Amino acid sequence: MDFLVIDDDKTFRDAIGMLIDGEGHYAESVSSGERGLARLKEEKFSAVLLDLNLGAVNGLDILQQIHKSRPHLPVVMFTAQGNVKTAVEAMRRGAADYLEKPFSREQFHVVLARVQRFHQMSQSIELLEQEVKESKSQNPEPIFDFSAPEMLEAMEVLLRAAKTPASILIVGETGTGKTVLARAAHQQSHLSDKPFVTVSCPSLSQELLQSELFGHVKGSFTGAVRDHWGKVKAAAGGTLFLDEIGDLPMEIQPKLLRLLQEGEYERLGENVTRTANLRIIAATNRDLKKRMAEGAFREDLYFRLNVITVEMPPLRARPGDLLHFAEHYLKYFTLQCGRSLEGFSNDAIACLRAYSWPGNLRELRNAIERAVIMAKGDKLSAKDLPVELRTQAVGGATAGGDRPQGDSLISLAKVEERHLREVLKRTSSLAEAAGVLGIDQATLYRKRQKIGLE
Repeated sequence: MDFLVIDDDKTFRDAIGMLIDGEGHYAESVSSGERGLARLKEEKFSAVLLDLNLGAVNGLDILQQIHKSRPHLPVVMFTAQGNVKTAVEAMRRGAADYLEKPFSREQFHVVLARVQRFHQMSQSIELLEQEVKESKSQNPEPIFDFSAPEMLEAMEVLLRAAKTPASILIVGETGTGKTVLARAAHQQSHLSDKPFVTVSCPSLSQELLQSELFGHVKGSFTGAVRDHWGKVKAAAGGTLFLDEIGDLPMEIQPKLLRLLQEGEYERLGENVTRTANLRIIAATNRDLKKRMAEGAFREDLYFRLNVITVEMPPLRARPGDLLHFAEHYLKYFTLQCGRSLEGFSNDAIACLRAYSWPGNLRELRNAIERAVIMAKGDKLSAKDLPVELRTQAVGGATAGGDRPQGDSLISLAKVEERHLREVLKRTSSLAEAAGVLGIDQATLYRKRQKIGLE
């Protein structure tokens, strides 16, 4: 746990800091209520130890301000002039506990145990509130409403695996809904009331990613100004979701393997071995067997992750789901945008069916949202859709049915290449092209390299 100590007595701050550090926790100390409130805005702490007398400032007033901004944050009050009346008043105003100076190590241990229980309860409340908030936001992802046999099979495997402690590897192209599926596995498991914590493996440098995962101690690298508990600690008792695991740096892979096999890890810059009780779900759009052959992914880590594999088929392989998903997004975004649209025109349906959807569900969602905003009639028509949907069809046909010269059939890979070239030609930057395609810039960069565009 991370404690913030607010006390105007430096000797006491140093002593309580050593006591907290000795129990394996982190303590940061400030000398005034004003500075304490500022630190609470800047950083997230697990609990606050607050002096009742801060010079001219009453600690009970600081307590009230803390609870206005962080209502679930446990606060322990202490003072050298304690009495029953002030203790009752502190608890009435929301203090988690009360200590009278001087106190013994044993007394502090008792209070620490209470604070830890209080912190766990607060985390559960915050998790529940977040889930309620997400539910009320009407998440538009229709990931569980489908008819494709491939998806029915994938969901059957997922739901059977979800109720076990086994690691799950979700594979599939960008935008197919791997993150949504991972969260579904967590919600269907025995850990559903515990944290679900996500780490995006390609988003950070090796050093920062290691810190993000395992945490670090102060001074372990430039910019490490205080101790930090990583996502492994945050996911304790719950699920750690490693998104795009295929891009995990080789230097971190042995540490992840050790976490999987032995449940042990160390924070960056620290030699203290810690234990973690959590479940790992990983996802990737990479071919991990190919990555192993290239020496970019450890074979032992692959087999440890690959206990249960769930494959998400691309949208182009699920024609039965395409229009159903499009209608779902249409209803969602017409409600969000305050529009009244009666559905799709025939030419819009032809465009949707003809397009290869390299960005999958993410691209479909973006396309329908844009079309709802741009629509001028009572129905969503082809002219409301993004230009690439109107000009590209499977095999190169347009929405009007024209084919390129030769009238030849071509592979989906060639269709995707043509579409990438067309979008890149019509956009002014990688960021804009990635937004049109519904993929991230890193994925677009790799696809450009693959087809020989620099």
